[in-house]
Amino acid sequence: MKSLLLRLFLVVALGAAASLAAAWWYVTRPLPLARPVVDFTVQRGFTMREAAAAIANAGVDVNPRVLYWIARLTGKADRILAGSYEVHAGITPWLLILKLSSGDVSQAELRLVEGWNFRQVRAALEANPDLIQDAAGLSEAEILQRIGATESHPEGLFFPDTYLFDKQSSALALLARTYRAMHERLAQAWETRNPDLPLASPYEALILASIVEKETGRAEDRALIASVFVNRLRIGMRLQTDPAVIYGQGSAFDGNLRKRDLESDHAYNTYTRDGLPPTPIAMPGLDALIAAVRPPTTDYLYFVSRGDGTSEFSTNLNDHNKAVNQYQRRTGS
Repeated sequence: MKSLLLRLFLVVALGAAASLAAAWWYVTRPLPLARPVVDFTVQRGFTMREAAAAIANAGVDVNPRVLYWIARLTGKADRILAGSYEVHAGITPWLLILKLSSGDVSQAELRLVEGWNFRQVRAALEANPDLIQDAAGLSEAEILQRIGATESHPEGLFFPDTYLFDKQSSALALLARTYRAMHERLAQAWETRNPDLPLASPYEALILASIVEKETGRAEDRALIASVFVNRLRIGMRLQTDPAVIYGQGSAFDGNLRKRDLESDHAYNTYTRDGLPPTPIAMPGLDALIAAVRPPTTDYLYFVSRGDGTSEFSTNLNDHNKAVNQYQRRTGS
């Protein structure tokens, strides 16, 4: 009797060991993929069964029912995280479960460039295939309301940088990140401003920084350009900056700024109106923000492009006119 029980025990033990070995072999066996890289998305609210089906449908050769039970038996079926995932050759069922439960999602990126206007920002968002396009079709006012902005105009409110995000993220959520980034950097710059800066608020600093960004051909001239505009604001002299006039023309600008354009009055024409324009005209980068609030002390009131990206600075109109004649540039500042 004891011998029979021992034999039965050994059979059961060997059977269990064989089953465990088979199970271990399966969960650690690389899965065939339809392509070298397979992307799939686990939608928010998906159960493990739905996630397993999505994985198989995307091109991972795995039995969805088996994958579900692996997750169930290991206690991870209720821990999967939504997002877009990317798997490569060598992925095993167990590694797949770990990826889902740890939220090891694939990422994409969006680059916003210094000097872009909001129209260009929207175009970049809408052209990105890895974003959920929940901003498409919304008015500017609706976009600002949905990202929690307090301003009434979107221009210049988003910080230019390269942003990484999980694939299939919300475009509005990403835009809100760029909005918060600009506010944080603007607040930090404003705290370090020169004490006699002729600007009344961080928003005015943002407007000035956007002009500096658009006027700068070479980085080494940025601070001096800012000093010219600050000096003009300080003495009540009009800014006379071409980029603001061009911005005010919008889509009507044909690439050629004429004398009549400089004489045609509108809110952004700094040749006909005193002070700053009503809003930023582009997205300034961090260096432009810093230059706008901490310009060096100079006597410069004019600058003109030399034609190579650098600028010639002058303290008086006579010298400026000579520089204009020398470099054959019209007075744009």
